[in-house]
Amino acid sequence: MDKIKKITKMSLFLPIFSMILIMLINVVYDIGIGNTPWNFFIITIKNGVLYGRLIDVLNRGSEVAILAIGMTLVVSASAGTDISVGSVMSLTGGMCCMLLAGYGVSNTSEYAVPLMVGLLAGLGIALVCGLFNGFLVSYLNIQPMVATLILWSAGRAIGLLLCNSQIVYVRVESFKVLGSYVGPVPTPIIVAAVCIAIAAVVLKQTSLGLYIQSVGINGKASRISGLNSRRIILMCYAICGLCAGIAGLVATSRIYSADTNNIGLNMELDAILAVALGGNSLGGGKFNLAGSIIGAYTIQAITTTLYALGVSSAQAPVFKAIVVIIIVVIQAEPFKSYIKKISGRRANA
Repeated sequence: MDKIKKITKMSLFLPIFSMILIMLINVVYDIGIGNTPWNFFIITIKNGVLYGRLIDVLNRGSEVAILAIGMTLVVSASAGTDISVGSVMSLTGGMCCMLLAGYGVSNTSEYAVPLMVGLLAGLGIALVCGLFNGFLVSYLNIQPMVATLILWSAGRAIGLLLCNSQIVYVRVESFKVLGSYVGPVPTPIIVAAVCIAIAAVVLKQTSLGLYIQSVGINGKASRISGLNSRRIILMCYAICGLCAGIAGLVATSRIYSADTNNIGLNMELDAILAVALGGNSLGGGKFNLAGSIIGAYTIQAITTTLYALGVSSAQAPVFKAIVVIIIVVIQAEPFKSYIKKISGRRANA
């Protein structure tokens, strides 16, 4: 019994348990339709590239995983969420494709400017968006959801203006690489792995992770101890914006076009859910990046499973909402206190 309590109290218990539960559902489903129980885990190579449901989860979940990195830091430092990341993804793709194709051009097979210029411009505007959100939160003391609501509503509109209110196609092979394959491996998986590795190294090998958690737990105490809490919060939002920019470039490259109406649509909800599912408190303070990453891929696994079960894309958000409700209830202090009382009664009985 004591071992079970220790396991359930581990920070990664919730995300790992959720992932295992989703995998078990897939195993049962495969058995029900006559497939082998391990069909979900089978990875094959067709036409020189990797195929399989597990690969689909890792590939399609890459954007959410990248967003989860920035969202984790924002939630930890400011006890608030950045609901503009989906719009920033769209704006990044719009800026990049507009420059590569040329303003007013909706379809091109050659670059108007070098590819690197377009990519850097996209990341640059994403960084500016992050700094803008961070300035409103840290220096003007505006609540995070209200501050980021500005770009949530304006980001896509700005992207539409940049693209002259049309979908801009960039039909150049080098532009498609970021969203396709490098050898047999999907490039988004590699991009996500690099982003996760860089974030993990920086947070573990420097004092940044400790500073972010300190500011999130008690900003006033952090300032008294010598930390510039405003700059730390500003930096977290800047990193979040940069992560949204990287995810936006990947999403844009997948479809080799800037569809500003649909790129990143509702992705902010998946990013927030990934942080919550990762066992991180939305009230700020301590965070677990590994939990958020597992949570991100768990969300994609849920989506893939729902599609396999025949649930339409229009109905899938309902099931995600149920997951959010369950997670919020589990993390609520009254629920935790109730569980402790029941456990105490059983122990005394």
